[in-house]
Amino acid sequence: MRILLTGGCGFIGSAVIRHIIQSTNHSVLNVDCMTYAASPETIENSAQSERYSFSKTNIIDTASLNTLFETFHPDAVMHLAAESHVDRSIDSPDVFIQTNVVGTHSMLEAARRYWQTLDREDQKAFRFHHISTDEVFGALSLDDPPFTETTPYDPRSPYSASKAASDHLVRAWYHTYGLPTFVTNTTNNYGIWHFPEKLIPLITINAIEGQDLPVYGKGDNIRDWLFVEDHAKALVRAVERGQPGETYAIGARQPRTNLEVVQTICRILDELAPQEQGPRERLIRYVTDRPGHDFRYEIDPSHAEQALDWKAEHNFESGIRRTIQWYLANRTWWESIRARRYTGQRLGIKNS
Repeated sequence: MRILLTGGCGFIGSAVIRHIIQSTNHSVLNVDCMTYAASPETIENSAQSERYSFSKTNIIDTASLNTLFETFHPDAVMHLAAESHVDRSIDSPDVFIQTNVVGTHSMLEAARRYWQTLDREDQKAFRFHHISTDEVFGALSLDDPPFTETTPYDPRSPYSASKAASDHLVRAWYHTYGLPTFVTNTTNNYGIWHFPEKLIPLITINAIEGQDLPVYGKGDNIRDWLFVEDHAKALVRAVERGQPGETYAIGARQPRTNLEVVQTICRILDELAPQEQGPRERLIRYVTDRPGHDFRYEIDPSHAEQALDWKAEHNFESGIRRTIQWYLANRTWWESIRARRYTGQRLGIKNS
């Protein structure tokens, strides 16, 4: 299979590329405009493969997308390119609308124009796989059942609203034009090569350096955590088996409060790299909550597990330990980011 993949130098996209090159026979064209969160180091080994190619292209540039489709001739699209940090969406929602909504529209139109040139058998086999988030479903209370593929949409942040809009566009292009699209929604991902603005890499790096560990509110917000390499395997399985018009909710059944996540990171780091000053929980600082902070996300992945013949391999304890070990062993990468691109400052407080 020839896969045109967007956002392949990002956190999840690079994990997908690594899995494609290391564990399948598929070829992949990585389309990435290289924003602040992109890191070419994430796919250095994969980039040596003859089955890998790269184009520095912004997905809003429809003319360039048309050329890429015509020259690469993909069998499938995996659309991961997105702005994804809620705090940044509070500060700069216009960027999220451009990338997540306008960019998805550009991808759909380029794919549709290309798909219409294919013969009937190739049209039937083609897939447009849109990768999305569980945040489009809104927030759960403690007693609510987890999200499923049929949960009504109720986005609460500029980020989740922009992703909800893109999901609706993808489904509309299926129903209106017959483009064989489908959507996967997932829980919070974590793992190696994660840009240091998100909770787990930020807390891990701060804890390694002995800096304050900021926790929003009381730390009782709950997220369902999925190790990124498990997600990558699910996404490739989805593009191989996914059916047009379908939705697959992908998760690992690993809910934790934010405070539990921070405490786990502290405990493992104290074991792997103890500090003379004492246990790292001393560094926890409770800070003003994020505006409109959703209380709980959790997915029931039963349908995806059955339809895709997939199940997450890592529990949270094993996944977070691997992640922490990686950050301890790869200081050069994140120290360079801290020095040049993101210093660890608080985001998303413009209107708080």
